[in-house]
Amino acid sequence: MSVNASNDELGWIAPSFKLINIDNKVYELSNLKGLNGTVIAFLCCHCPYVIAIAERFNKESRELKKHSINTIAIMSNDVNKSPDDSFDKMKEFSSKYDFSFPFLYDETQIVAKNYRAVCTPDIYGFDKSLKLMYRGRIDSGVINQDNKKIDREMYDAMIKIKEEGRAPTKQYNSFGCSIKWKNNE
Repeated sequence: MSVNASNDELGWIAPSFKLINIDNKVYELSNLKGLNGTVIAFLCCHCPYVIAIAERFNKESRELKKHSINTIAIMSNDVNKSPDDSFDKMKEFSSKYDFSFPFLYDETQIVAKNYRAVCTPDIYGFDKSLKLMYRGRIDSGVINQDNKKIDREMYDAMIKIKEEGRAPTKQYNSFGCSIKWKNNE
């Protein structure tokens, strides 16, 4: 089922977390955040919307890294309901798309709940102080499939946040597959 994320609540501070990465090491937000900003994206491996943006998302993340803006991906789906999102599948997915950023496993789903994530992809852009400034989609490409110019919405927003300390006033909700919650949440 596809759902839209809401971007009507900006300005809150990113809740801290400690999660295992696909390299089997545990990482904390405080160790992963970027000097000039941080993108946190809730992704999974099976969703057609995530698959459609995976290459572009990785490319944009590499470009943002040049500006000291780090990217963190988090997978929060219940793997009992979605076996294609298992920890091993996360490793395969990251390798297939040559992810240049951590891909963390939120087994308890507490991080997704704390961030109010609803879908994959669900993209959050934080300034250098971890204040939420952007919640939207990576770009206009998902709906713009006919080789027209794609607006680099996430990238442009993060550069504006870095350079001007403010986010664009116009932000488009991310949309994708609903997060597969445990216990029918």
